[in-house]
Amino acid sequence: MKTEKLAPVFTDRFPNPMEEGRLYVSMTLAIAGHLCCCGCKTEVVTPLSPTDWTLIFDGDTVSLDPSIGNWSFHCQSHYLIVRGAVDWAPKWSKERIRLGRYRDRLAKERFFTGPPKDQDQDSDQPRLRGGWRSRLPRLQSGHKSGSTEKRRGS
Repeated sequence: MKTEKLAPVFTDRFPNPMEEGRLYVSMTLAIAGHLCCCGCKTEVVTPLSPTDWTLIFDGDTVSLDPSIGNWSFHCQSHYLIVRGAVDWAPKWSKERIRLGRYRDRLAKERFFTGPPKDQDQDSDQPRLRGGWRSRLPRLQSGHKSGSTEKRRGS
């Protein structure tokens, strides 16, 4: 049976076996673990780091980002954990899995070794300006929170 909700359990030791419907979090070891939400009962362990998964605890529920893609498991399940709810995502093709793993390796290399030498501070290469917010899609002017330009002008 598929798991639709995960309750956080903060601990330094994961039980053996893990219980369904629980997301075990060890801040000391910087890992989270749970049984695969498809019901296959395979243990899923996600490292928490700037280049792996990030965890948000809102005082009641937990979210993990990015999605959980169990590509090495027989089930190949794919889901997000958002505020304790399991949101099912489409399965990925072998090519998309390969590209995703390649992107993850590049992100780790950049994080741990810094930018490529041709893009360091002395480089003549163009840079993105405005930080991450400038790369977000513009909100429609009728949207309740307003657009980026509207907030700047207020």
